[in-house]
Amino acid sequence: MPEGLSEKQQLILDFLETFIAEHDYPPSIRDIQNGCNISSTSVVDYNLKRLEEKGLIRRDREVSRAIELLNGQGERRRRTVAVPLLGRIAAGIPIPAHPDQVAPEDLIELTEEQAGGRANLFALRVQGTSMIDALINDGDIVVLEPRQAADPGEMVAAWIEDRGETTLKRYYPEGARVRLQPMNSTMAPIYEDADNVRVQGRVVATIRAY
Repeated sequence: MPEGLSEKQQLILDFLETFIAEHDYPPSIRDIQNGCNISSTSVVDYNLKRLEEKGLIRRDREVSRAIELLNGQGERRRRTVAVPLLGRIAAGIPIPAHPDQVAPEDLIELTEEQAGGRANLFALRVQGTSMIDALINDGDIVVLEPRQAADPGEMVAAWIEDRGETTLKRYYPEGARVRLQPMNSTMAPIYEDADNVRVQGRVVATIRAY
């Protein structure tokens, strides 16, 4: 709870966040009263004024539903998307890390701009240095969009069936086989039969470890 907030103010702030996330527009005073089980609209208005004084919201009293969430310093709060971090993926020698069978170990917050409106994103922490020429290093986090196919040259999480392993590489279908290309000039590509490789996701963003 932000410092100095009453329970009612925190309740209203939580309601605002949830309502705006679900509807993409702010609630009315009456919505807040009903949603927070508050006795009157005047009590809602009083607590909104306190939230405004603390720099947590901005209101335009000339416009209905004009409530904007702020970060406490008077700046507009950027809306975020929670993405599950499922574990590690090898950028080097493949290691077991099947995203479909791994419970999330953490949540990563992305801005809406980073998410780009994509749904069901997941994240993996990179282990190894085979993608360093693509500016992805050991310990970085890659965010992936679930995909079962990829265009040539896209960076993907590829599941190698007979090894029971997944790896992060650029994907190049070459007829009956697939080339999984590292982005490290010192490393050789991995060649696999096409029916032995299953694309699990396409990289859409990278979060640097340092």
